[in-house]
Amino acid sequence: MPELAEVEFFRKRWDPALGERVVDVEIHAAARCCRGVNPRTLRRAVAGRRLLRSLAAAKQMAFVLEGGAWIGVHLGMTGELLCPPGDFSPGRHDHLLLRTAKGRSLVFRDPRMFGRIQFWQGRGEPPWWASLAPPILSPAFTPAALAEFLRRRARSPLKAVLLMQERFPGIGNWMADEVLWRAGLHPKAKAGRVGPRARARLHAALREVCRDSLRVIGKDWSDPPDSWLFNHRWEKGGRCPRTRGPLLHATVGGRTTCWSPRRQILGAERR
Repeated sequence: MPELAEVEFFRKRWDPALGERVVDVEIHAAARCCRGVNPRTLRRAVAGRRLLRSLAAAKQMAFVLEGGAWIGVHLGMTGELLCPPGDFSPGRHDHLLLRTAKGRSLVFRDPRMFGRIQFWQGRGEPPWWASLAPPILSPAFTPAALAEFLRRRARSPLKAVLLMQERFPGIGNWMADEVLWRAGLHPKAKAGRVGPRARARLHAALREVCRDSLRVIGKDWSDPPDSWLFNHRWEKGGRCPRTRGPLLHATVGGRTTCWSPRRQILGAERR
């Protein structure tokens, strides 16, 4: 599932068309990922309108056109955005295609159709966009807000809590592991037992991982440096890049999880 940085990377693939006018729209209305979108309504609202801006938040992105039209995209497991050069003919997995007056083709492709296309036209932001949680890098993500959320999820393991999009938008499996590893917190530690100093480390690590992932992966899909857990988490016999000790794996909160037992000690979160 694409996470915060991957979504940012794919969002920018349509940016070359900003300011251009959409002249044609093709949509596979029967595809599961396009459910709920009326193709006639979409074409009437989009055709002839300029693409004004693109946005990314959490695991979603949105494209705003003249006249208050919004196209929302959730990539799901296998979705991606493309802007192929030349005369483009859509294939069976290309479920949305916007053609611009300058000959660009903006494509949403999703072979397994776990993604979703949404549409809105009206004043203000769509409900599905306005309801997203404040970004982790925003001023609204305060230490106090984090502490309150951990208190409300006191019995849940930290790994499961970090995957809750209502407070940690855009955080997915690998980012949650990276955050906990940098903060030195065990993924099975209960959220309600995290002490003040550990919460401060967690808050700092959340913001740091978001900044770093947007800077490295979100910019141009660059590979993360070996100083991250990312490059070692699935290696056979992988070792922690800080302690050089072995990494462990288990299912925590329903997700395969990686951690460094020498660095992330269960019980240390109370301090």
